[in-house]
Amino acid sequence: MCGIVAAAAQRDVAPLLIAGLKALEYRGYDSAGLAVLVDGDVRRVRAKGKVKEMENLYQADPFPGGTGIAHTRWATHGIPNEANAHPHIVGRVALVHNGIIENYAELREMLRSKGYVFTSETDTEVMTALVEEQLKRGKGLRDAVTATVRELEGAYAIAVISRDEPGRVVGARRGAPLLVGVGIGENFLGSDAQALIQVTNKIIYLDEDDIVDITRESLEIFNLAGVAVDRAVHESELSADAVERGEYRHYIQKEIFEQPRAIADTLEARIGPHGVLPNIFGVGGDALLARVKGLHIIACGTSYHAGMVAKYWIEEYARLPVSVEVASEYRYREAVVPADTLFVAISQSGETADTLAAMRESRRRGYLGTLAICNVPESSVVREADLKLMTRAGPEIGVASTKAFTTQLTALALLALQLAHQRGLDAQRYASLCAQLQHLPRAVEEALKLEPAIVELSEQLMHRHHALFLGRGAQYPVALEGSLKLKEISYIHAEAYPAGELKHGPLALVDEDMPVIAVAPNGPLLDKLKSNLQEVRARGGKLIVFADTHAGMDDSMQQGEMLRLDGGGDLIAPAVFTVPLQLLSYHVAVLRGTDVDQPRNLAKSVTVE
Repeated sequence: MCGIVAAAAQRDVAPLLIAGLKALEYRGYDSAGLAVLVDGDVRRVRAKGKVKEMENLYQADPFPGGTGIAHTRWATHGIPNEANAHPHIVGRVALVHNGIIENYAELREMLRSKGYVFTSETDTEVMTALVEEQLKRGKGLRDAVTATVRELEGAYAIAVISRDEPGRVVGARRGAPLLVGVGIGENFLGSDAQALIQVTNKIIYLDEDDIVDITRESLEIFNLAGVAVDRAVHESELSADAVERGEYRHYIQKEIFEQPRAIADTLEARIGPHGVLPNIFGVGGDALLARVKGLHIIACGTSYHAGMVAKYWIEEYARLPVSVEVASEYRYREAVVPADTLFVAISQSGETADTLAAMRESRRRGYLGTLAICNVPESSVVREADLKLMTRAGPEIGVASTKAFTTQLTALALLALQLAHQRGLDAQRYASLCAQLQHLPRAVEEALKLEPAIVELSEQLMHRHHALFLGRGAQYPVALEGSLKLKEISYIHAEAYPAGELKHGPLALVDEDMPVIAVAPNGPLLDKLKSNLQEVRARGGKLIVFADTHAGMDDSMQQGEMLRLDGGGDLIAPAVFTVPLQLLSYHVAVLRGTDVDQPRNLAKSVTVE
C-alpha cells in the first residue's frame, strides 16, 4: 500500500527520494513526506495530497544531506493530513512505515505512561517512540530497531534514521515488502524495484523478519536473533522506459494497449505446436499436477475474477472440481481440503496480505502442494510456493488492474490445458484449444480497434449514476471485472450478475435510466442470453451489447447499442471480451474527469488486511 524509499549516499538524497516516491505513488497518494539528516539534526517536510505537493514545499526550502527516508501514504490509522503523514519524528528518531501494527493501542498506552505525547493518530508514531525508548536505554540504532520489532504484532516494512548516527539507515520487514538497492558508494531501501531503477539495478529481496543496516559503504542483514544472514543480489531487468507513459494520456490506457505484447510474453516458450511445454510450472511440476484431484483457488479483487474464469475452464476441460474463494474469507474459516488438492494463489504483486497469509495457512491444512500465479518473480508468494508461473505483464502503474488480469487468464489457461491433457482430453480438442490460446495476442489486438466506437459510446454513460453488467458462463466473471473497472475509475455504481439471475431480483432495477451492459460471445448459452436481453428491452432498459461476430445477434437494437468483435473461441473469449469493457470504463472515467490512474481511496499492492 504505502511506498518507502531510503538512501545512504555521497550526494544529496532528497531529489532521489522524491523521484523514487513518484515511481511508487500508485501504492498510496493520501500524503507524502521525507526526512533528511542535516548537520546533526533531522529536517522534514510533509504534505497532504500527492508527492507533487510535498515536492513543492521542499523546493521552496531545500536542504542538503546524504542520508534520508521518504514515504507516500495510503491511510489506515488516521485521516489523510499533514499530522498523520510520514516520516514521524520522536526525539532523535525519524521513521517511515508500510503495514498495520495490531497491538499499537496497548503499546501507545504503555509509552504514554512513560511520558510520551503523541501528535498523530498513527501506529507509526508509536513505533517511532518505541525506537526512541530503546535508544534511551543505551542501544545503537540497529539494536533499538531489532528490540522494537520484537514487540510488534502485525505487518510492517520500516526505514529508520537517527540524528545520533548520521550516514546510517536501518530497515526491517515482516508481512510487507522491503528490498535493498546496492550501489557504488551508496545503498538504498525501497518498497519495490521501481523506486530504485533510477539509481541501481542490483536488488536484494529481504526475507521475513530480516533487519538491514545500510551506510554509504556497507550493507549488513541480520535475522531477529541478531545473526548475520546472506541474501542473494539480483539484477533487475526493469527499465526506466517500462514505467513511463510514452505517447499515452494515462498509464491505464498504455497498459490496456500493452496487453497483446504482455500476453505473447506470457505464452513465450510455454506452448508450442504440439501443446503446453513440459514443466513450465517448475521442476517436477508436471508430476505434481498429474496427482491433483481438485483445486482451491484463492485470490482478491481482479485476481479473484481470473480464478472464477479458471474454474469454468478446469472443470470443463480437465473434469476436476475447483473451489474459488476470496482470500480474506478463506483465512478465517476451516475449509474442507479433500486429499490431493492443489492450492493456487493468484496475486499481481505477490505481496497481497490476505493471499499471502492464506497460502501460509494452507501449509497447515494438508494440501498436495501450492502454485503461485504472479507477476513479480522475487515476491513472497512466489518464493514460498512449490510451483509457480509468472505472468510477465511487466510493471502495471495504473491502480486499476488491466494487463495483469488478461495475463493471469493466459497463465490459468495454460494450467487448465496442462491438467486437461494429463487427464485424457480428446487430442483434437486439445490441439484446437492450444491453437486458440496461441491466437489470443492477435485477438486482443483486434479488439483494441474498437476504441473509436467505444469513445463515442462512452458519452452515453458519462452522466449515469448506475450500471448493470450481465454475462453467462465464463463471461459472468468478465461482467464482474467490467463492473469493478467502471466503479474503480469512474466512480459510477455498478453491479454484475449472471444474466439468468435477472428475474430473481436485479430486474427490479431496470428502467430507462439504467444502462445494462452485456457480453455475448458465441456459444451454447447464447440463446439463453438473448432471452435475458429481451427481458431488459421489454422494461425499457438501455442495452449495450458486446457481441461475437459469429453470434447472429439482431442488428436492430431498439433501446441500445451493439458492438461486434471476434471472441476467438470459448477458451480465449473471456480475455478478448474483457478488453472493450476496460476501454469503456477508461473513456467514461476520462469524460467524467476522474483521476483514472490513481482513483480515490484506492492503492495498488494491498499489503495490509
